[in-house]
This record gives sequence, C-alpha cells and structure tokens, in this order.
Amino acid sequence: MKTQTVNISFSDDLLKAIDAISHDEARTRSEFIREVARAYIDRKRAWKDIFQSAALHVKRLDLKEKDISGAILSYRRKKG
Repeated sequence: MKTQTVNISFSDDLLKAIDAISHDEARTRSEFIREVARAYIDRKRAWKDIFQSAALHVKRLDLKEKDISGAILSYRRKKG
C-alpha cells in the first residue's frame, strides 16, 4: 500500500493527549492518528448508510413528518 507523509497542525493540548494515549498503547503517533481517522470514516459511512436506508423506507412507505412524530409519541407512551 502506498503511503504519503502529510503535515498536520495540532494544539499543544491535543498533541499531548495524542501522545499520552499513544504511549499508553505502545503505538506511534502515526499509528494512533491513522486508527482514529479510520474509525471516524467508518462511523461516518455507517451513519450515512443508516440515513440512506431510512430515507428509502420513508419514501417507500410514503411517510410524512407527522407520521414519524406520531409513531415516536406512541412508542414513548407505551414505554413509560
């Protein structure tokens, strides 16, 4: 896998936190930042997939905002 070196600026406090966690986990700064970036990207993709799926269901079921609000209210009433 081809890699590239990039320069990134961090505040002193953030860099200290990164270094502390990296040290505790016996990782390099680069390893830590790569893992954090991957986790963030994975989470963003997962949320995008969730919202796309929900949008498809809303369209397929021809739901309106009031329908969703009503369903939430009904669920909350039943729950407690």
